[in-house]
Amino acid sequence: MSSFEDADTEETVTFLQVTVFHPGQQQGGIFQSIRFHHRERLPASEVVKFGRNANTCRYTFQDKQVSRVQFSLQLFRKFDSSGISFEIKNMSKKTSLLVGSRELGYLNKVDLPPRCVVRFGDYQLLMEKEDGESLDVFETQFLLSPRSLMQEHHWPPGRPVPEHGCFVASCPASTSPTETDESES
Repeated sequence: MSSFEDADTEETVTFLQVTVFHPGQQQGGIFQSIRFHHRERLPASEVVKFGRNANTCRYTFQDKQVSRVQFSLQLFRKFDSSGISFEIKNMSKKTSLLVGSRELGYLNKVDLPPRCVVRFGDYQLLMEKEDGESLDVFETQFLLSPRSLMQEHHWPPGRPVPEHGCFVASCPASTSPTETDESES
């Protein structure tokens, strides 16, 4: 046997890139505790929490409008599948979390799509997952966007999630009823 055949193959690692934006990011130091452009390796069993409490959260936002624990991410493997996914759970009692177009109330959770924008208050986080094989670890990396992610990626404009309460989605104009005069037919 050659050394090539004996060599261990290196597993690929699931990678989550998070691009963040907040309109007050330049003057407020909101993201000062997040290390940008640095890949961080985490155990697959870790529940990754985001919020303002540095004792409980791995990633903190220096902002009193953010809940102590705003939301959490956890890696999991779907039954009868080799694919690795993340679930995202809203941990805030005071603020809804928008995952793409889905609104999550307190303790609601969903599978995180491979690419989506997560929003709460004025915060926008573009989360992009690259699949990997490892069941032991995953990696994260944060990037800072200089402008709104909704504008930069040409997503439909969305209203910010209120700091206290729920987001109320309005019906698109195409599906709402319109009144017409009989003579217009």
